[in-house]
Amino acid sequence: MEDYLVRATAAEGQIRAFAVTTRGMVEEARRAHNTSPVATAALGRLLGGAVMMGCMMKNDTDVLTINVRGDGEMGGMTVTADSRGTAKGYVLNPDVMLPASAKGKLDVGGAVGRGYLNVIKDIGLKEPYVGRVNLVSGEIAEDLTYYYAVSEQTPSSVALGVLMNKDNTVAQAGGFVLQLMPGASDEMISALEKRLEKIEPVTEMLASGKTPETILSYLLGDMKLEMNDKVPVKFYCNCDKARVEKVLISIGGEEIQSMIDDGNPVELKCQFCGKAYTFSVEELEQILALAE
Repeated sequence: MEDYLVRATAAEGQIRAFAVTTRGMVEEARRAHNTSPVATAALGRLLGGAVMMGCMMKNDTDVLTINVRGDGEMGGMTVTADSRGTAKGYVLNPDVMLPASAKGKLDVGGAVGRGYLNVIKDIGLKEPYVGRVNLVSGEIAEDLTYYYAVSEQTPSSVALGVLMNKDNTVAQAGGFVLQLMPGASDEMISALEKRLEKIEPVTEMLASGKTPETILSYLLGDMKLEMNDKVPVKFYCNCDKARVEKVLISIGGEEIQSMIDDGNPVELKCQFCGKAYTFSVEELEQILALAE
């Protein structure tokens, strides 16, 4: 199944809904960063949440960044997404290994630990919107649900999951977001809450053959569900050598001169995708001139 997202409404506009399948996106991130299973699961969940949140933005130039920082062994994660269905991200410690949780699952909450979740939305205003909440569990979906309730005052239900194969590749990944719009009736809210209490994990639904459309139909099919559109999603990094050169300039002339004095080419890797860029001594001398 190709990675894609669907947007929908239900209950005559009282519910806004998103569902996504992201196996390819998460597998691409795993290969780029050589993440351990628990780091893959954590990053994959955040990528799924971010790509849905990104598609809630209106303009092609809008950018969303989510930072998760905790005191667990993984340290934290950063993911960025846009309104066109692309996202990229990395974990601070991709090699983290932990025993399974009490439920026999990958212990994402333990790897993340206690800390905070920061959401930055650059939507073309003079200053970006910034929202910050403490982590509720470190399991990502619960933390994003809490973020929406506290920072955006939008009652939401966020479900995210990543299922790994025995060879540590990604078997399934995806999620959904349901949001209540202003004026939602108490009866509809109660019915939706009861349904969500019985819902199976999103990776189980995907593994059983459900698609984003059938997941939303399962959740909202009798609530006048209307599918609005379908958006391809992918892991994509817009880095290039010119962008990395700007990073080099920013570190200052003294550090660049030290690299030149070593007499060897310098290799720098993009933090988001792991792609390597090599700068010769001659190129470093040109960059030093710009830095000065």
